[in-house]
Parts: sequence; C-alpha cells; structure tokens
Amino acid sequence: MRQEDPVAHHAAPARDDAAHASDAHAMRRAVALAARGLGRTSPNPVVGCVLTDATGTVVGEGLHERAGGPHAEVHALREAGPAARGATAYVTLEPCSHTGRTGPCAQALIAAGVTRVVYAVPDPTPQAGGGAAVLRAAGITTEAGLCAEEAEEGNAAWLTSVRLGRPYVLWKYAATLDGRVAAADGTSRWISSPESRADVHRLRAEADAVVVGSGTLRADDPHLAARGAEGVRQPLRVVLDTRATVRPGARVLDAAAPTLIAVGQDADTRHLAGVDLVRLPADARGIPVAALLAELHRRGVRSVLLEGGPTLAGAFVAAGAVDKVVGYLAPVLLGAGPAALADAGVTTLTEALRLRVTAADRVGTDLRVTAVPTAPPVPAPLKEH
Repeated sequence: MRQEDPVAHHAAPARDDAAHASDAHAMRRAVALAARGLGRTSPNPVVGCVLTDATGTVVGEGLHERAGGPHAEVHALREAGPAARGATAYVTLEPCSHTGRTGPCAQALIAAGVTRVVYAVPDPTPQAGGGAAVLRAAGITTEAGLCAEEAEEGNAAWLTSVRLGRPYVLWKYAATLDGRVAAADGTSRWISSPESRADVHRLRAEADAVVVGSGTLRADDPHLAARGAEGVRQPLRVVLDTRATVRPGARVLDAAAPTLIAVGQDADTRHLAGVDLVRLPADARGIPVAALLAELHRRGVRSVLLEGGPTLAGAFVAAGAVDKVVGYLAPVLLGAGPAALADAGVTTLTEALRLRVTAADRVGTDLRVTAVPTAPPVPAPLKEH
C-alpha cells in the first residue's frame, strides 16, 4: 500500500482506486526494470525509473545499468525529452541528492520540469539521501512507500550492505528430498537437474562473490565461474581456507574469474605465489564468518552466494549471516550421507532459524524453494562509505 510522505509539504490529495492502480502498475514496471541491473551495478544499488504524462502514458523509462554510469532517472529523462515536463516519475529508490561519479538525480528531475515524484524506498545512505527534501523545496509533489516491499526485495543486497555493514548472503544448496547433499560414499554429482545447475549460474552472475570452504574445494574441485550468458560479469571466487590447503592447479585458480583465498595469519602460503590472498585472524574453529564478511565488504562486495558444504553453511547460520536460502530439492532418496546443514549452534527447537517461504517453483525435475528468515538481523548503525 502506498504511504504518503509524512513530511511532504506538497503532498497530493487522496487518489481514487483507478489512479492508485495506475501508480502501482508504473512502479512495478520500474521494479522490473531495476532487476535488469542485477550483477552489473555493484557497489551501487539497482534502480528503475518510469515517467508518465498526465494521461498515464509512459514517456520514458530507464535503469541503472552499471556502476559509474548514468542513473535510472537520467536514462528515463533522456528518453522522454520534452515530454518530461509536467510528468510523474516513479523511482524504486529515492532520487539521490549528491554529486558522485554522476550528478544528483533530484536536480535533473527538477530541471526537466517533472511535477510529481513517487519513490518506493527512502535512500538510507547519509551522502545520497535527502533527495525528496530537495524535490519538495522546488515545489514538486513527493510520495513515498509505493510498492516498497517489492522494491526492497529487488534491492536487498545493496540495502543489507548499507544497513548492516556486511554483504548480503544467499545460501544455495542442492539436496535430495530426504535432505542429503551427497551419498554415504561422498558422491554428489549430480543430485540436481541440468536446469537447476543452469539456474545456479544465474545466481552466480547476479552475485559479487561466490564463497566455498576448503572442504568443498578438496572434495569437488569446483570452478565457481558463471557460465551460459554472454558478457556476464564474473563474481569473485572466494575460498575460506584457514590452513592454505588449496593446491596449485585447482580449477578455482584459473583465469576465468578473479579468486581470493582467505587464510589464517600463520598459514604457510609459499606454494600459492601469485595468488590473491588475505590473512585473517583465526580461532580454534577457523576464520570467523564476521571477519570474512567484513573483509569482503571492505573490498566492495555487496552480495555473496554461499555455495559451501554443510560445515560452512552451519557456520554462516550460527553467525546470523544468512539472508536468503535457495534450496533445489531433487526427487531422489538416499537415506544416508551428509545433511545440507551441519552444526549451526542450534541445540533446541526454540533456537531454530525460522524461515518464510517466498517462492516454490519447478526447475527441471526439481523443486526450487526460496525462503527468508522470519526475524531479520537487527540493523547496525549506518556507516559512511
């Protein structure tokens, strides 16, 4: 439901159901446009913009296509040309008010003669927020909150990185219907269908980094690059390997995508000359998840696809660092073998991480279940970045 900006000095009168439906239709189009930028805009957000004239006809559309490039509003204004005067702009994120690698979008909307701006989500960053106030000061009607849930979901990675000061983490796994990720003898290829495996490459292409542990590296020698799409931006391949057990010749060390090996401070890495390494403090259980995520955030990583095995997944769950789960459930029964999740610090049912299923889809012969925690992490204080 659309919410009027509580501090708008030029708020519009209540709109009838038909007008609200038209507003929602335009904003959902903006959300769909924003999604096209997934995997291309980091460390910036994905943003979509739609401009309509007084009759509700779309006169311009745009999305933020890449970091450092024009913002969604600029693309939409260019497409609209003179038709932008008197138009309504629907934007998935509050128009920015600062000059970075591009100019402030709030000023661009003002200069173009837009008379009404509807945005879904306020910009939470100290340096870019405040665009709505700039618009109001120029006499432009501003309204906030339309389709906020859809827009938040589409921009979850960037918003999480801003609010929590760490990358957004999507844990992906493939398992049998009885929850096994491998047979008793360790074999796991292939539990899921070819269509599911292709879908994982889509997830990789949308992520800034793909993370596995040393156990997965030794067992499967995964490649971790994204395949199947032309011009895809490859994610950073990250291996959490406290004792530096990765060997030269591992597939993850080829030139198909960048790779980072996170090792303990005392690890012997002489056999890894020329490999990008980061040394992190480790305890008896290895490198803490929080330390790894802090380092990745420092490097500009805003979204992580966790593809590690049960032990690493358990560590992330125990650390409260799983924001979304995508499970590919194959119509297969094994009865023995490792479960999808190892020790996550849960000792009684009341401590279980409860999830809300947001989607259940057939992918090939498998069922893909998407779920998010019912109680999201408490946001940390905002940080300048």
